[in-house]
Amino acid sequence: MQNFEIADLIAQQANTSKSYLEFLKHPSLSVGLYVLSAGGIDGQEPHTEDEVYYVVSGRAMFTHADEEQQVQAGSILYVAANVEHRFHSITEALHIIVFFAPAEYSNRTP
Repeated sequence: MQNFEIADLIAQQANTSKSYLEFLKHPSLSVGLYVLSAGGIDGQEPHTEDEVYYVVSGRAMFTHADEEQQVQAGSILYVAANVEHRFHSITEALHIIVFFAPAEYSNRTP
């Protein structure tokens, strides 16, 4: 078993220059912490794996294909592989747990 505490993950991510901290990776699943500051830009491209986002804290808008919705702490979002999506209009810094299945980049062609 592996155990993670959100406060520890937030501290680890804060000590890097990256917005994404992957903390668990197995062939069938990977999980990371994604952090976007208020007013920040989500520059991600569609992934080749399905994703689930759990918003731990913050407020923003989320665009998924042609749909748009507000997200906040407690929001859970599912995004199928290869679908355009992004967070925007971030009014409070976002801390998001991201689940990829299978593991991120598993389906990407070299």
